[in-house]
Formats: sequence, structure tokens, C-alpha cells
Amino acid sequence: MKYPKEYLDEIKTRLKVSTVVSKTVSLKKRGKEYVGLSPFKNEKTPSFTVNDEKEFYHCFATSEHGNIFDFVMKTQNLKFGEAVKHLAQLAGMQPYMFSKQDEEREKKWKEYQSIFSQYVDFYHNELLKNENYSLARDYLKNRHLTKEEVKKFKIGYIEKNPNFFEKLKENYSEQTLAETGLFYLDEKKKIFVERFRGRLIFPINNISGQPIALGGRIIEDQDYLAKYINSPETNFFKKGSNLYNLDKARKLSNKIDHIYLVEGYMDVIGLSKNGVDNVVANLGTSLTDKQILTLNQFFDDIIICFDGDESGYKAALRAAENSIKELKPEKQISFLFLPDKEDPDSFVNKNGKANFIDFTKQSKLTIHQFIFSHYKKQTENNPSSLAIFEKKLRSIAYTIKDDFIKKYVLEYFLEKIAELTPHSNQNNKKFFVKRTKSLDTTKKHFNDSKSLTGVELKEYSLLYLVMNNLNLLQANIHLIENIKLFTEVNKKIFELIIERLKSGEQITIENLNLDDQLLEKINKFAPIKHILNNQAGNEQKIIELLEDISRDLMNYDLEFRIQELESKFSVDMSETTFNELKELKKKQNLN
Repeated sequence: MKYPKEYLDEIKTRLKVSTVVSKTVSLKKRGKEYVGLSPFKNEKTPSFTVNDEKEFYHCFATSEHGNIFDFVMKTQNLKFGEAVKHLAQLAGMQPYMFSKQDEEREKKWKEYQSIFSQYVDFYHNELLKNENYSLARDYLKNRHLTKEEVKKFKIGYIEKNPNFFEKLKENYSEQTLAETGLFYLDEKKKIFVERFRGRLIFPINNISGQPIALGGRIIEDQDYLAKYINSPETNFFKKGSNLYNLDKARKLSNKIDHIYLVEGYMDVIGLSKNGVDNVVANLGTSLTDKQILTLNQFFDDIIICFDGDESGYKAALRAAENSIKELKPEKQISFLFLPDKEDPDSFVNKNGKANFIDFTKQSKLTIHQFIFSHYKKQTENNPSSLAIFEKKLRSIAYTIKDDFIKKYVLEYFLEKIAELTPHSNQNNKKFFVKRTKSLDTTKKHFNDSKSLTGVELKEYSLLYLVMNNLNLLQANIHLIENIKLFTEVNKKIFELIIERLKSGEQITIENLNLDDQLLEKINKFAPIKHILNNQAGNEQKIIELLEDISRDLMNYDLEFRIQELESKFSVDMSETTFNELKELKKKQNLN
């Protein structure tokens, strides 16, 4: 039976991976991960790791990898349904009762998966063994692909007049076969036709490695046919939720922190043939939020590498504007533009893996650098054009969901615009504000800021706002006196400022007698500084910004309390602790 995603997610919410694994393996904390001796092999040196944040375990000795369900299945020799029941009980949940609708869907999935497996196996074997398929094999040789790549990716070929439908019809209904998308009804002839006839086929697998769809490529130039086609969407295949080769590439995530995202199947196979296996392809659609979030589960840096032509560039721009909203502090999205008329497959075949890796290191752009560079090229040096330019960049920055990344990207955009208009900000100088930075300095700024926690950055914003609006906040002390800070040094500074403001004396930054290095650090890393500088004199907007910061810090307080309760729940597993945890999360969502 197929369990609803919501039910499985509830189990994951209640149980950390380390909680489940520690019942079998003795774990020790090391940084963000836990380590222990492998349960799959006798060893003296720990090679087994658990990552609660990414919700997986990995054994470097055996390459075993998975989530809590995989772990229980493999260590206790249980089937998936049995593992779910076991973990649900451990989490204090009631067993899930299946409906007839669930049973029917599970039955359809088994039929669907069986048809695809038979179909892929049959045409893969035909390509390898059938002497009549020499044209397809010659095409693959001309594309520098060997039998090894054909087997690794289970590539197949479907002749122009196939009859495998008749064989499958012996065991499945016509409706079931049609629902797979492998066949369609020719209304004139009243017969079912194979959608991918006359094409090479590339199986598209789900994350578990089971074929759920196909990509097809013609091998003869025929103008009236599309070069590539993909399976239509079905009950079990959604283009925007899947990626070609993810089932293989994800297994490298404990060794490699970046993944290449390319446009085509041949790009994936060409890179893999040359030793670059951390690569996936989207499936003929624009890059989706779901695809970005899926890749972020496994990799920290997504490098989007589309063809080096105009259509590839336009696709990259669409991908950038759509995916920037999913950017997170610990994640990165980059773009790699190949020379004109090159694609990843042709480039790596000509230049080899080492040159491709070097080219990546020297040429890749972060997502915000690419977006800025693109719109800058379209901008003329006049007020109207620059105003449109800034408005466009602001609108893109405001789509970012993470508040810290949003503020940093907006700051980057505004600093780069300030470099184009060096005289426009001369009258806006406020306490030791340096308005421009070189590109190298900006990169250093970004690298330095990565060592700061989100809480520290938020506290710097609060201190920056307060120190630049001392008179306003002295008259409205109630707005800040109950705000809670977490970092000791920032907390002391804030308490000092509150004390001086309450004294009623007129104060300035200078007579606060704060450490110059600390002031410089606050000025350098406060994400709010450019937003605040653009609101100089607007008291209502300043108070709104203060309220936003106060709300965010309150959420940090809730997050810390939630983490404490999660640790407690992993030990006592009590319903009381869990209900308390749910209430805090509910309150967090309201904020």
C-alpha cells in the first residue's frame, strides 16, 4: 500500500534520524552530524554518519544511504509497510487504515511500474543484441557513446514499426497501457501506436531508481519531427517534480557538495562518460521550485549549465528569476555559460573533465551576479533607464523567501547600482558608511558573512537601526526595551544603549564609547543598512523595519525553544512534549 505523504511526513516530524538510529548504533556528536560504527559491516574506525538536518544516514564503508524508513528496513529486515508501522508506534501515532481508493491506487502503481520495467528492458536488450538496430548503434558511436554508457543509463531503441503493445496486451488492459503514456490511440486507424517509435529512449527514473517515464530522440534528421519528446504527464509522473539521473547523482551527495543541472539527456551521459557523475537534467520544462527544493536536499551548490547559444541563455535567465526565490543562506545557485555553440556534452568531449572543472571554477557566476549583469547590459546611462533597472532588481530581490538572503541580495544590487551612480549618494552619508565596494571586496564580504549566524546578522541590523535613530527611539523607548538578543556581546551593547536612552540624556554614537572594531563589524555586516539609508527621515518606515526585526528575533527565540523540546521529545517521546512542540510551532507560524 502507498502511504499518504502527510502521514509519512508526520512520522519524520516526530522522529529525528539520530533518535531512530541510536537505538541500534552508538552515536557521537561531531559538528552538525553524528558518527558511529557501521551497522552494515564490522569495523573499528567509525564510517557511519547521521545528519538530522538533511534527514539521512550514510555509510562510507558500504555506501548504504537513506532515511529512517530505509534504516529500519535494512537493519531489521522489514518491508516498507512494516517499517512504517514500527516507526509510527515509536512516534506515538495510530496505525494508518487504508481505504479502497488507496488500495486501487497501489494496484495501478504496481501495474504502471511493471509495464515500464518490461518496456525499458525489452528495447534496451534489442538495442544491444538485435542486428537490425545497427543504425541506432552507429548513431551512438558517432556521439562517442560506448556499450558501457548504453548499459549504465539503460538506453534503448524502438524501431519504426514496433509491436510490443500486442505482447503487453496479453497481461494488461488497453486502458491501463494507454494510461502509461507509452501508447496513444490513432483515431483514424483505430489502433494503439507507440509514442516513441523510431527513437532512442532514455528511461527517466524516480528517486528510487524505478523507470516512470521516457525521453526520446530521433536519430535521423526529419524536419517534421521534434528532435526530442518526453512522456506526457501521468498519475505517477510529473515533469516539474522529477529530474533525469537524480537517482544516481544523489548517491554522491556525501562526497560532492555541488550538482550540475543541464538541459538534455545526452549532456548528462556525455559528462558522466568523462567522469562528471554529479549531473542531472530537467525534462523539457522551465526549472521549477520543486526541482530546486529536491536538489537542495542533497547538494549545497546547484550549477546551472545550459547550452552556449541564445536559447540556452534565455532558458538560464528564466531559471535564475524563478529559482532565486528559493535561495537559502546555506545553499548556492550558480550559472556556467559555455562558449558559443557549445553544449556540456560537446565541451567535455573536446576538452576533458579537468578542463571542464577548471572552466567551472574560473567562469561560474552566482545567481545574483548573473541577474545584475544581464539587466545592466540592457540599461542606458540616464535617470529613467536607471530607475527601471533598480525597480526591476528590487522586484526580483523581494521574491526571495528567506529574509536574510533577501536583504543581502538587495544590498548587493544597491551597492552595484551605487557604483554606477557615485555622486547620487553623497548627501546620504551616515556614521562611517562606505558606499561602494569592488567586486573582490564584495566576494570577501560574502565569504566573511557566511561565518556569521542568522541571529548575529539580525542583531547587527537591530543595533545599526538603533544607533542611527537614537533620538527617535529615545522618544519611543517602549518599542525596543523588551526585545531579546542572544549573542552575549551584542546583548551587552544593546543593554548599554537602552540604559543610556532611559537616562534622558542626549546621546550620540561617539559618546556611547563603543569599541571601534565592533562598530565597524556592525556597519559592515548589518543586512539592513542600505534599506535603512534609502529611508532616511521616514520615521514610519523606520518603525516598520524595527517591528520586522523584533518579530524575527522573537521567532529565533521560539526556534531555540523548539529545538530544546525536540531534543527532549527524542528522549521521552511523550504526547505532552509533542503537543507543547506543536503549540510552539503554531505560534511560530503565526509570527
